[in-house]
Amino acid sequence: MDVRRRQAKPVTAASTDAGELMKPHLKKEEEEVETNLKASDALPLPLCLTNAFFFTMFFSAMYYLLLRWREKIRTTTPLHVVTLSELAALVSLIASVIYLLGFFGIDFVQTLISRPNWDVEYENPDQFLLQEDSRSGTCTTLGCAVPPPAQKILPLVPPQPSKAAALPVPDMKTTTAAVSLTQEDEEIIQSVVSGKTPSYSLESKLGDCKRAASIRREALQRLTGKSLEGLPLDGFDYESILGQCCEMPIGYVQLPVGIAGPLMLDGREYMVPMATTEGCLVASTNRGCKAILASGGATSVLMRDGMTRAPVVRFATAKRAAELKFYVEDTDNFQTLSHAFNKSSRFARLQSIQCAIAGKNLYMRFSCSTGDAMGMNMVSKGVQNVLDFLQDDFPDMDVIGISGNFCADKKPAAVNWIEGRGKSVVCEAIIKEEIVKKVLKTEVAALVELNMLKNLTGSAMAGALGGFNAHASNIVSAVYIATGQDPAQNVESSHCITMMEAVNDGKDLHVSVTMPSIEVGTVGGGTQLASQSACLNLLGVKGANKETPGSNARLLATIVAGSVLAGELSLMSAIAAGQLVKSHMKYNRSSKDVTTMSST
Repeated sequence: MDVRRRQAKPVTAASTDAGELMKPHLKKEEEEVETNLKASDALPLPLCLTNAFFFTMFFSAMYYLLLRWREKIRTTTPLHVVTLSELAALVSLIASVIYLLGFFGIDFVQTLISRPNWDVEYENPDQFLLQEDSRSGTCTTLGCAVPPPAQKILPLVPPQPSKAAALPVPDMKTTTAAVSLTQEDEEIIQSVVSGKTPSYSLESKLGDCKRAASIRREALQRLTGKSLEGLPLDGFDYESILGQCCEMPIGYVQLPVGIAGPLMLDGREYMVPMATTEGCLVASTNRGCKAILASGGATSVLMRDGMTRAPVVRFATAKRAAELKFYVEDTDNFQTLSHAFNKSSRFARLQSIQCAIAGKNLYMRFSCSTGDAMGMNMVSKGVQNVLDFLQDDFPDMDVIGISGNFCADKKPAAVNWIEGRGKSVVCEAIIKEEIVKKVLKTEVAALVELNMLKNLTGSAMAGALGGFNAHASNIVSAVYIATGQDPAQNVESSHCITMMEAVNDGKDLHVSVTMPSIEVGTVGGGTQLASQSACLNLLGVKGANKETPGSNARLLATIVAGSVLAGELSLMSAIAAGQLVKSHMKYNRSSKDVTTMSST
């Protein structure tokens, strides 16, 4: 086929003046096309007939050989005894495979190699924009007609001063999102890059959260010179996070979710979703669930349910601060303060106020029930109502902050370890001796000794605060991320002490976890996102419980504790049996050569 004549045909449609200016470009294009001729152009038959012939030959030879080999198997004829027809079929099969691999395989590799290299800096911005816009069927250069998709797009006219030509060209790999940007999007991107339009205002200005994320993403790539290829943009509902979960989104992170279970807890079975990138974690927790199930299940007790917030206020003297402390802790005034606090929500109910003084500064730790919500915002609103009420009787009170860290939120603190925060849960199980041996591959005495020296004595030697366990935070974080909890609250939610003791004349193992500050909710925050909502639904705790407010969140807390129990049991067994390193070398090591990975 005359490829050169076909490629040059659109040039004849240009004007006389443009044609003169295009001669150097056309000559360069003809030289380039000559070097891109394919070997298939020299075939004696049309390409479609040649492909059909070799496809037919491939399947015919394969079918014939399969029939012959089947017949040889039936008649017990040696397979290496080949007739002339079988030899011809083998040659035909090999020839067709070589042709098909050469034609389609090489062509596929060429398409990968010949992708545009966006790392190359274009000398002419118009050339970049023309080639870029041609992918979406548009052209930003004056006097340009859109050619058929099969033709290579080339600048047919010299660079013309235009608005598009003034746009800077990114020196990085662009993503598919950038290819489909319109001229209006380009103008907005330039406005964001130049600082005229704040990135955070895109959603309100455009009214389209997905488009805002796409524009913000492209602007970020141009500002930083770093590619975001590999960070997904499509397939996410950006409307669902507006004003609630995440500001200024540029995509989302994919995280695998595994299932551990069934976890037999309080007579019911649960399949526990765990979002993690750590190998062995789900498998280990699953083994612990298996051991618990085979031993009759675990039981849990919820001892306390109350979210806390502790503002800090200041007075001119310590005596004045003490007066407010006595007033707040007086039981005669609690009903009045409760009335002011409870106005913030129909679910918020003040439970207690604990005060602490540091000089002339007073810290008041409010604790309240919050229904099925985790409750941070709910308790903060109630505290604000009480502070406004107290300001009338203590006008000299200076509110320094709504949170004074005596709460304590997202920090390891003894007050949470001792007093509790959120849900306080104890979960226990008795693992039978045969299950310890067959499933956990260890001995009861070995587990008891290891727990004493590792989780109790070892943690005490390290000065641990709430860390008297093997890896409670592993399970808490994985379940939190899967179910839409605040992953930062893993800090205090992972406070856990693991106890192991031989029972029934030393034959069986009693294991328990005590977790005083599990902070979870089934409404609000990330729980309303589609993926996280599905995981909550799997556990049967999605949304608010209308019949018994707060019961879904309390049930989720016990499931978290039960999952931690399973994880502790399995990991401790692996350590006692000397299997920890072996299992991680097998399941938690990447086979990729990290030295070949690009840092772009």
